[in-house]
Amino acid sequence: QAQLRESGGGSAHAGGSLRLSCAASGRTLVGYRMGWCRQAPGKEREFVARLSWSGGTPYYADSVKGRFSISRDNAQNMVYLQMNSLKPEDTAVYYCAADSAGVEYWGKGSMVTVTS
Repeated sequence: QAQLRESGGGSAHAGGSLRLSCAASGRTLVGYRMGWCRQAPGKEREFVARLSWSGGTPYYADSVKGRFSISRDNAQNMVYLQMNSLKPEDTAVYYCAADSAGVEYWGKGSMVTVTS
């Protein structure tokens, strides 16, 4: 069983930056895709970004493309989300996730608030 824990959330002004980190523990996540989703108040959870175990081409939601960047450090069991040019509509709880062959793990989330 793996545990994922997000950190680095908080508040930023529009146009600012934040970096989210996700630490995995409990088991190795070799071969797992890792990524980020978010859930804004009153809305459904939505995909933000994901990256395969080997790295390669990251995938982003259109709403964050060009502003957010996902990366991972497999040796440290970490995944990151660099968020630049933040907008008020980026305000949400951000969740780290890992999945492979139908097995999913989720963190408890980290709140990001962007003020105009």
